[in-house]
Amino acid sequence: MPVPVHSDAAPQAIGAYSQAMTHNGLLYLSGQIPLDPATGQMVEGDFALQIRRVLDNLQAVCEAAGTELQHAIKLQVFLTDLGHFAQVNQALEAEFAQPYPARAVVQVSALPRGAQVEIDGIVALVPAR
Repeated sequence: MPVPVHSDAAPQAIGAYSQAMTHNGLLYLSGQIPLDPATGQMVEGDFALQIRRVLDNLQAVCEAAGTELQHAIKLQVFLTDLGHFAQVNQALEAEFAQPYPARAVVQVSALPRGAQVEIDGIVALVPAR
């Protein structure tokens, strides 16, 4: 039976969904955008700051499930401008060690709250160190 996961250290869901669900040893992360969980506002500044906030939000949900983002199996990255593709690569290279998670990067016309980036994923429920 799937079990919902919630973290106060990540933005609250903006709609009818859970931050994540666990099932059969996997954590299914809902998409995170660069919302500051303390204020509920979008992070201002350059794209690097925004993607850092997204990764921090995902990590917070992983920790609530007892795992780490480092155990990601698959990530899906949604961008409103594929011109940020190189910055996505830089951020993910800094965040993960090889072997890197599988991933898709797609350009979309719009994201919630005017975000430039959203990431969701699937993470193995490996205990955090």
